Formats: sequence, structure tokens, C-alpha cells
Amino acid sequence: MQQELTEQLLKYLEHHDQVDTLDLVPVFNEEHQKIIGALKSIEASGNIISSVATSRKTWSLTDEGRAVAENGSHEAVVYRAVPAEGITQAELMKTSANAKIGFSKAMSQGWIAVDKSGGAPVVKRKVDTIVDVVQQHLVEISRGGGQEIADNVKQDYKKRKLLQEVVTKSFILSRGEEFTTTLTKLETDLTVDMLASGLWKNLKFKAYNFDALGATVERGHLHPLLKVRSEFRQIFLEMGFSEMPTNNYVESSFWNFDALFQPQQHPARDAHDTFFLTHPANSSKFPMDYLERVKKVHSVGEYGSQGYGYDWKLEEAQKNILRTHTTAVSARMLYKLANQPGGFKPAKYFSIDRVFRNETLDATHLAEFHQVEGVIADVGLTLGDLIGTLYAFFSKLGITQLDFKPAYNPYTEPSMEIFCFHPGLNKWIEIGNSGLFRPEMLLPMNLPPDVNVIAWGLSLERPTMVKYGINNIRDLVGPKVDLKMVQENSLCRLDK
Repeated sequence: MQQELTEQLLKYLEHHDQVDTLDLVPVFNEEHQKIIGALKSIEASGNIISSVATSRKTWSLTDEGRAVAENGSHEAVVYRAVPAEGITQAELMKTSANAKIGFSKAMSQGWIAVDKSGGAPVVKRKVDTIVDVVQQHLVEISRGGGQEIADNVKQDYKKRKLLQEVVTKSFILSRGEEFTTTLTKLETDLTVDMLASGLWKNLKFKAYNFDALGATVERGHLHPLLKVRSEFRQIFLEMGFSEMPTNNYVESSFWNFDALFQPQQHPARDAHDTFFLTHPANSSKFPMDYLERVKKVHSVGEYGSQGYGYDWKLEEAQKNILRTHTTAVSARMLYKLANQPGGFKPAKYFSIDRVFRNETLDATHLAEFHQVEGVIADVGLTLGDLIGTLYAFFSKLGITQLDFKPAYNPYTEPSMEIFCFHPGLNKWIEIGNSGLFRPEMLLPMNLPPDVNVIAWGLSLERPTMVKYGINNIRDLVGPKVDLKMVQENSLCRLDK
């Protein structure tokens, strides 16, 4: 269609010296913008057409003007609302939405008068018939006429918001120096074959536009979770912690549950809470002497503990799962620490990575999330050391009001839930869990009896949602995430 329009334009100029593109709209029966597109296409082929930009002012009716053209001017509507015997001014003002301005205009035209002799003002007609010039003018303008209407009259209609002035840009066209009625396609690339054969001498090439802007280069943006993760990581490093390797998403049930003194009948080890793998379904590489000590402390007890008193099964420990917590990583690191050459040395570890739970999805829960965990192993650590460390850690997050509630965990005793006061919500909210790892977990690893391990953990998603004002976790993670939110949110800055 565009090619046909360019040919029509060239053939028209072959027989006409000059034309305005607006005047071609009725000739070609096409929209003005399409004619401009054809012009630009021709101009890209060389100096075939000469074009000079111009503009044309026209008048068009507003929505209110179209209503006047159809129903009559406001003053005429008011005049027609006055019956022969007259009407009170108050009642007249209720007859139309623009009765007030119509009344004023009708009075100035001398069409109506107000009789105040009988108490309440009564409006009566002064003339038997009227000529609605305003309606006639607007009807004429809507049909493309109205050139004979005085400019001051049109300006008055403009003030009354019945007319609007429209400036339309167009081009005055004439034949150029290279005018032709047929277009030759311009080459855009100079190839090796053209140079070798000499064909380039007989071809026309499209001029390069060195002022054209290049394509905008898209860049990566950090997700809010990564921004908050970076801030947490920096806090741990400032406190002297070392980062644990967390690249094992798949763990055996042994390291995820058994090494943490979590019984094999525990509900968390059910398929409703944990993702079990089908391939590979089992693991077989374990430190066998350590595995035997774990088996003993579970089944008959050891180190002063009576254990759980059940028949511990290796096949349960061998089952592969998607790890349900990063404490499995802590168990591996503590076992390595206990058995390193040169004996035990105090250590401080942290990890921030993904864990998986077979959860029901809702506004605050997903099947996968991030866990932030801190672990300190040293001689003689107590519950007081844990509380003091938690105050030091959370103060770096800008959280100074903490409270603790006794809780139960299979692998920590004592255990505490951590609460903080949220000024925005004006209430206490749970933010994490903590405790001292049990001897039944630590002593089978060969850690010295006088060594205690304190640990705490919290999610990464909850503080991120609070920081960025996100109410639904599915707006933070998953296919419904607004990429504009990711691009425009600033870096995380936690108050310290």
C-alpha cells in the first residue's frame, strides 16, 4: 500500500508544480499521516522531491460546541424554556446545565426580561422569535465552512469553549533536482562482490545518518533480595564471620536431619513437608564412624542422653532431599571443624542461601526461600553470649528492641524465638529463631565436651518485604514480579 502511495504522489507531481500535503488527503482518499510516510520514503531515495514545512490553522468544535450545534446555543435553550405566561427565575435556572450563562446571554441579546413587580422575579419573553446565530455558525464550521465568519466572533466562541484552534503541520511539495516517477532501491551495504566486480559504480547507496542514536543498551539490575543479601553479608563480615559453602541444594537426610539429632519419625521428614528426590534417590558416602555414633545416640542414647529409643534405619538416612534448612551446611562445617588437623579452634560461620519446603503457597509462603544463619563455636559459650551476640547483630540492622520466647527445636536446647518491635506496625513481630546446639548433636562429631555452639537464623524474604514495602511474597519472587520494580528500586540501606 505504501509503494502504491509513493507512485501516486510522484505521478501527481509530474503534472502539478506545487501542492500542499493536506490538499492531497481528498485526492488520494488517504490519511494525512500516511501521505507524510510516503513522502519520507521518497526523500530517503535522494533529492527527488523538494519539501518545505508549513502549518495551517483550522477551527474545530469542542464537545460542548458539538452539543450546541445539535441542540442550539445556551441562550436559545433558555429562551425556549420560557413559556408564554413566564417562569420564575429560580425555576428557569433548573431547566438546563448551562442555564446561568444562557440566561446572561439571552438578557444581553434582549430576548428575555425579568419582571420584579409581583415579588419573586418572573422571566418573560421580549420577542416572539429569535435567530440562533451561534448554532448556525457552529454547524457551518463543522461542515468545513465558516471562512466568512469574523475572527473576533470565532475568538469569542473560543472563550466560550465552543471552538478550538487546531494547528496542522504539512509540507509544500515540488519536483526536486533528481525528480523521477520511478524509485530505485538504494543499497545499504557495500559488499566484497560489489567491489570485485565493479558493480558498485552503477549502484546508488543510501546515505549514512551519523546523527542517528544507537540502540539503548540494556543493563542488568540487582533484585531486591540480592541487595538485602549483600547488606546482611557485609554485617557478618564486619563481625568477623567466615562464609560457609552453600552450593549443595541436594542433601542426604543424614546431614539434613540425623546429624542434627532430629528423629526419623519427625513430621518434618514427611513428604508433605519435604521434597524427596527420585533420581538419585539415595546417598551412600558417609563418614562411617561418625554415622555409627549418630545411630547410637538416636537409638539408645549416649553422652548422658537416653536418645529416642527407636530402631534407627540407614535407608532413611540415605534418602536424598532438597535441603530444608542451611543448618545442614552448619552440621557439615562443624564436623569438619571438629576433625581438622591440629584440633579444635574457635570459629564463627555464616550462610545465606536457598532452602526448600513443601509448603502451601500463599501471600507469605513459597516452596523455596532464603535462610540467613549465624554459628559461633567456642569454649564455654552460654545463653548470655547468644543474647549479647543477637543484640550486636540486630543493632547493625537498626533493630534495638528485642524480646525472646522459649521454644523447642530438636537440635537446640535451650531454644528461643526472636521478636522485635516494629514501629510502623506498632507491635512485636517474630523475626528469627536461635539456641545452643545440643550435646547429642555436637559430641558425636568429636567436638570437645567444653565447646558450645550458639546459632540463630532468619529468612531473607521477610526483611526485604518490609524494607521495600511489598505485602505479597509472590510480587517479590516468581513470574508475577514487576521488572520495573527491580530496575527502579534503590540500593538497600539498613539504618545502623
